Amino acid sequence: MSKDSGSPRGRVKLARGVSPWLAPAAVAAAVTSALAVRSPRWGLAAAPLVALTGGMLWFFRDPERVPGEGRVLSPADGVVQSIDPWGDGRTRVAIFMSPVNVHVNRAPVAGTVTSVEHVAGGFVPAFNKDSDQNERVVWHFASADDAIGDLEMVQIAGAVARRIIPYVPAGTKVAQGDRVGLIRLGSRVDVYLPAGVEPAVTVGDKTVAGVTRLDRA
Repeated sequence: MSKDSGSPRGRVKLARGVSPWLAPAAVAAAVTSALAVRSPRWGLAAAPLVALTGGMLWFFRDPERVPGEGRVLSPADGVVQSIDPWGDGRTRVAIFMSPVNVHVNRAPVAGTVTSVEHVAGGFVPAFNKDSDQNERVVWHFASADDAIGDLEMVQIAGAVARRIIPYVPAGTKVAQGDRVGLIRLGSRVDVYLPAGVEPAVTVGDKTVAGVTRLDRA
């Protein structure tokens, strides 16, 4: 079993949408490494480029997952940063994604993606209370579970992660745990549990996308 809970052995690939970042680093690492064979001076350039490429391969890994059980599953790997009651009766569960987490986000429920809205904003650190106004993508899912109904999920960019890449458009039918998007280099994902649905996690809990249950049975 890999370090990512819920991942079948050996089934790890690269996330979609990382080529513009990874390809130049990999090519530069390969070229400088080849030159270093002829001249050790090139090793000074090759070493950090090889390290950078290795780091990016780790950052942008996309392991397969065996979906967990629950009406609402975590859309992100990370740590529960806050759990807040919302004015309309919903409960917001905010999950902080660090640079060492998997950055691919997954559908928290099975159903239909009814809207995918990009909202322009700032780029303060995702752990800052003002990050609610950051660059973000707001998702709405029409859950196949009538007890859940409409579910809102928000991908929030941070100080380093300045690009959110949705994988699927509005109108797409998704299974619970399907890949729906990527936040490059981490940040935050919020899920708004419907009124009457109690969270099954607490602040500080670690989550695994598509595996960790967010709602209490």
